[in-house]
Amino acid sequence: MALLLVSGYVFHELAEAVMGQQAITLLDVQVAHWFNAHATEPYTSLMLGVSAMHSVVGMVVLFCLLALYLWRAQARYWLLALVVSVPGGMVLNVMLKHLFQRTRPVFDEPLVTLATYSFPSGHTTAATCFYGLLVSYLVIARPAWSVRLGTVALCLTMVLLVAFSRVYLGAHYVSDVLAAMAESVAWLAVCITAISTLRRRREAKTI
Repeated sequence: MALLLVSGYVFHELAEAVMGQQAITLLDVQVAHWFNAHATEPYTSLMLGVSAMHSVVGMVVLFCLLALYLWRAQARYWLLALVVSVPGGMVLNVMLKHLFQRTRPVFDEPLVTLATYSFPSGHTTAATCFYGLLVSYLVIARPAWSVRLGTVALCLTMVLLVAFSRVYLGAHYVSDVLAAMAESVAWLAVCITAISTLRRRREAKTI
């Protein structure tokens, strides 16, 4: 509940700041144009690869691999959480994009060109939901602290890398990716709590 409230508050504040054209929007533009002016190889190709890996197609592949693993591990409630959280988070993101209708960064020589809305970032949302669910499962399922810490570090790095790639490529502003992470954490908190409650109630009935 605390995680839901904090992340929900962060998203609300970011949304209000962006829609109200507050100081963060100026920072957004400055950062976006700095990266566009300083983009160079091999970093551009690397960021394009990271971004492609977490596109809709890439996320479908990652989703199926994790779903197969959870199925074989007989972690059916975690599998249900995965099915609800990742596709649900991506649908929620599309709805928020159409609600806020923020245009993407504009450059004379863009690295990528997209016609959809900018706020919040879809790639960052998908990555946060996926890696957030993965780290939640592994932290609970794997007792070794070395595994837990390594998993947290890896998953956090991947989320930040995806978010950075979207800003580097000029597909999103900084506030877009921050809002996406906040939105996704709140959504994950709802999904995991709901599935956990369902599990406890079903287990209680069998006693």
